Amino acid sequence: MSTKILSIETSCDETSVAIVVDGREVLSNVIASQIDVHQLYGGVVPEIASRQHLGHISFVVGQALSQAKLSLQDITAVAVTQGPGLVGSLLVGLCYAKGIAFGRRLPLIGVHHLEGHLYANFLLSTPPTFPLVCLVVSGGHTDLIYMRRHGHYRLLGRTRDDAAGEAFDKIARVLNLPYPGGPHLERLAATGAPTIPFPRARLEAGSLDFSFSGLKSAVLNHIHNSQQRGEELFPAAVAASFQAAVTEVLVEKSIEAALTTGVRNLCLAGGVSANSALRSAMGQAAQAHGLQLFVPGVELCTDNAAMIGAAAYYRWRAGAASDAELNAQAMLPLINWAVDSGDNSA
Repeated sequence: MSTKILSIETSCDETSVAIVVDGREVLSNVIASQIDVHQLYGGVVPEIASRQHLGHISFVVGQALSQAKLSLQDITAVAVTQGPGLVGSLLVGLCYAKGIAFGRRLPLIGVHHLEGHLYANFLLSTPPTFPLVCLVVSGGHTDLIYMRRHGHYRLLGRTRDDAAGEAFDKIARVLNLPYPGGPHLERLAATGAPTIPFPRARLEAGSLDFSFSGLKSAVLNHIHNSQQRGEELFPAAVAASFQAAVTEVLVEKSIEAALTTGVRNLCLAGGVSANSALRSAMGQAAQAHGLQLFVPGVELCTDNAAMIGAAAYYRWRAGAASDAELNAQAMLPLINWAVDSGDNSA
């Protein structure tokens, strides 16, 4: 009998509900965006985000069930993002998930948001095999994670300051691009050439960590100095040069991580993995080193509930369900749940 999981994702400003069968088949994946609301403020306002979730959640659950042509009587378990994220937003999804689970006497499965991004790759028609290395790159994360099996995570490297997506948004804001800045910066970069030699932070030898604060400062200094000298600023060149600097380091360290661990499967995940320049550069580098690259469709790169349902299935299959004490955690570590995985965590 198939396992139908109703999953809920409300970690930031997307209210998403999906129905996923056996961790592989997405029957529905409904997302209610708040971009229009937060554009007025140039970024996500936590209190407004949680209130928007409250207004959207019931409708989105109904839409997900309707699109899947199912009712709550057909659901096997309920999954929800436990953290990390904005605690007010997380609580809306968590409380709603608890209400369904306890009202219908269904198992409840708490999922780490980062784990969800990892498992977006397992919704591909041909999913990756283990072992693998995954670069999770988004507005809140830039992590290289090694997976030996389901539920086993080992952190290889992470950003020491800004996440890559955060840096994209900050530079976009300085260039007066609309919110959310990342996609707009990518489009602007496509019209320019990377002619400005912005720095690449590679850190100490052998380190797989990232750092983008120096690059961000270099871009800001370039813009400020150009203005002070009365020189014409070419935003497309700035955007293209910044994007090239970020992409080069992300690709270089991801390939190094795969080669160091001896894996042949390399995955991308997270909102920034929707960036076409990154996808192209990573694909070329992976092919040059004989690696197999896996990248989710763009709709599964940004926050969505289908990825949470995929991750939840493997927890459910391993008996790693949650209890009534499950609570939202704004700063939640990614911990191994595989029985024989040891103490390594990301």
